[in-house]
Amino acid sequence: MSEEEVIHVADVSEGIGGDATAEPGSPVELPVVDVLTGRSFITGKSGSGKSNTASVVIENLLSNGFPVMIGDTDGEYYGLKEEYEILHAGADDECDIVVSPEHAEKLATLALEQNVPIILDVSGYLEEETANELLLEVVKQLFAKEKRMKKPFLLVIEECHEYIPEGGGMDETGKMLIKVGKRGRKHGLGIVGISQRPADVKKDFITQCDWLCWHRLTWDNDTKVVGRILGSKYASAVEDLGDGEAFLMTDWDESIRRIQFHRKETFDAGATPGLDDFERPELKSVSSDLVGELESISDEKERRESEIADLKQELEKKDRRIADLERELVGHVAQV
Repeated sequence: MSEEEVIHVADVSEGIGGDATAEPGSPVELPVVDVLTGRSFITGKSGSGKSNTASVVIENLLSNGFPVMIGDTDGEYYGLKEEYEILHAGADDECDIVVSPEHAEKLATLALEQNVPIILDVSGYLEEETANELLLEVVKQLFAKEKRMKKPFLLVIEECHEYIPEGGGMDETGKMLIKVGKRGRKHGLGIVGISQRPADVKKDFITQCDWLCWHRLTWDNDTKVVGRILGSKYASAVEDLGDGEAFLMTDWDESIRRIQFHRKETFDAGATPGLDDFERPELKSVSSDLVGELESISDEKERRESEIADLKQELEKKDRRIADLERELVGHVAQV
């Protein structure tokens, strides 16, 4: 990968915040190395285009051979499998493989050492603690491996306000994501946080980002965040942005541009259900060898759990036998 490699994700649009040096319709390109290793924040109210923006960036990276990992909190990224061989790991039978925190090290190995793009779908776990532990362990493994490998790699986190809230109450998963934001770049590990409520996201994370996308926001607390970071004229203008339109702020060229992101090319699994018949596209499958490697971990976990259950049963049996012997002894002593 050359330092000059770029991806074309959007075009300049008109209006407040437009790039004075470029005509509307001019291509907007992002440098790949900055996307993969940097820190980004994508925000906008529901329906404004933030998940589409993330998908467009991801599609461009995958098309150019750069794997990513997506922490999917709503189960809306599996549509990428329409065009790309991407491992869908989670809790549902619709996933390629059902995974637990025991799979964390192997998932990180597949992503970094075997260049396997992964959707880590945490939407299907009934216990929030299990979902958080899985994400925590995977991110820990990515961070640890990147300290040695220093390979450009991007981690995408949906609904990041759930993990790194502004108001406190951050758990170990959130602290690990903040650590990636602060120290990941020097190891090659980049992060994109996505949220519809910037006012609810820890400001330390937002202000550290190298590139930020501000889609339409209308809630007063959110537009105040826009005003503090971009300026007062943007706080009002952000309310009138069209679908897919955003203010793009980038550190590498110190610019703020009003742009229109392209539409994603893969199936939109996150679209609001309508009255039309839902037609799920044919999805690409991943290598059976990859799934087999992960299934072997599941099988080993089940074997250990079965052994533990057998040992507990045997222990209970021995405890009952000891109790019986103690009663017999007490009875015998009483007779004597």
